[in-house]
Amino acid sequence: MRILSRSCLLLLAAGFCASAAATNVYQWKDAKGVTHSADKPPSGQKYDTRRIDQRGQYVETAAPAAPAVDPQCTTARQNLQLLGGTSAVQQDTDGDGKPDKTLNDDERAAQKNLAEAAVKAYCPPGG
Repeated sequence: MRILSRSCLLLLAAGFCASAAATNVYQWKDAKGVTHSADKPPSGQKYDTRRIDQRGQYVETAAPAAPAVDPQCTTARQNLQLLGGTSAVQQDTDGDGKPDKTLNDDERAAQKNLAEAAVKAYCPPGG
């Protein structure tokens, strides 16, 4: 009896997996404007790819996720923007979390160079 119930559970699980499976169907129009569909893409033709489930229903495909942005890249870009502006920039030199020194022009230029290097290091090219 125990083997029978395990077998039934396995068959039930396999049924759920099969119904969740989807496959690609390729659609294209020929020179006469007739739409064709097949399980293999046509050669030398422009085609659309559709996903269908076992019942022939279209499956919504998720849009590709936007690539995750490295938080260090975000910080480097913010620093570069701040240092490229005209307002005074202050720095916490004693580590108490409160700014206590305003950067002079040379210090600001040095920090801007560091921020540019951080952007190059942490941000994807062209991003």
